[in-house]
Amino acid sequence: MRILFVVLVLLFPADTWWAMRQSGVESNLRGVCVVSDSPASGAVTIWASGSNGAVVRSTDSGKTWRKLEVAGGESLDFRGVQAFDANTAYVMSSGEGTQSRIYRTTDGGKSWKLQYQGTQKEFFLDALVCEDEKHCAALSDPVDGKFVLLANTDGEHWSELPRDGMPAALPKEGAFAASNSALCFDGKDIFFGTGGPAARVFASHDFGRTWSVVETPIASGNASSGIFSLFCDGNILIAVGGDYQDASRAYKNAGVSMDAGKTWQLATAPPGGYRSAIGKYNAGYLAVGPSGEETSADGLRWRPIGSEQLNAYFFSAPAGKGWAVGPHGSVAEFVDRTKYLL
Repeated sequence: MRILFVVLVLLFPADTWWAMRQSGVESNLRGVCVVSDSPASGAVTIWASGSNGAVVRSTDSGKTWRKLEVAGGESLDFRGVQAFDANTAYVMSSGEGTQSRIYRTTDGGKSWKLQYQGTQKEFFLDALVCEDEKHCAALSDPVDGKFVLLANTDGEHWSELPRDGMPAALPKEGAFAASNSALCFDGKDIFFGTGGPAARVFASHDFGRTWSVVETPIASGNASSGIFSLFCDGNILIAVGGDYQDASRAYKNAGVSMDAGKTWQLATAPPGGYRSAIGKYNAGYLAVGPSGEETSADGLRWRPIGSEQLNAYFFSAPAGKGWAVGPHGSVAEFVDRTKYLL
């Protein structure tokens, strides 16, 4: 078995799991979304977003890229993007108060409508997720001691969900806007992960009317550590994170819940360092971060597959395609090599 393993590594080096591309923008990209144009052909449109007001789109499966201009958003940090086809998408910027905004386009980025903008200084958008064009949620850091959830149910208007049932945030507790994936939205179920003094998961099963919160064993205790990304599928939740100031430390940086977040188990073979995003792929789960990437069949045992610098990841189930983004405008297509490691 040892000889066979060595041969496989030589034939299929780790970097073959990624086809690296360039989007043509100088930006730290943190938002990515993949839309299946034709599931039969596997053709996809990829949207990505990041710092310096960058929003880019490829309508030919990543062969060419076009920068899209968001009027009034040239200096914003677009940490999240959610798209539905080649023409329709939301982008979310992160920053204090008025720097946190949500825009929408219906014409492929030729024009954008500002749909929401923060007013209070404490308001800071961390993530925006959608089930479809008219069912979206967005998460902000605490304002007046509680996290803020916004909802969109018509494609046009955003409103704050009632916070009467929201547990209070701990002092200096917040969510991370590293990959637009601290928030998970599935029907009436909403989950989000936090960091700072504790790594907690907030859960609502009635679209924000009532909430519960559980502390997880993920690393925490300072402003740079906690849960950075959350994946949810029914009762299964998988969290990744760690400490971004100590990016190569593989310590309490992944965990799994099998009961909708009530109890948590740390990964027994964790990722190789801080990981900023987790997502699905055809054979399991994938985690990415600035020091490398891993795959896992169960969220508990992670296998290294590369050492690219990546921030965020998105998988299109209809197309069976995954894409990631990173610093300096880098984009990467995921190449599934699982069968060669069996």
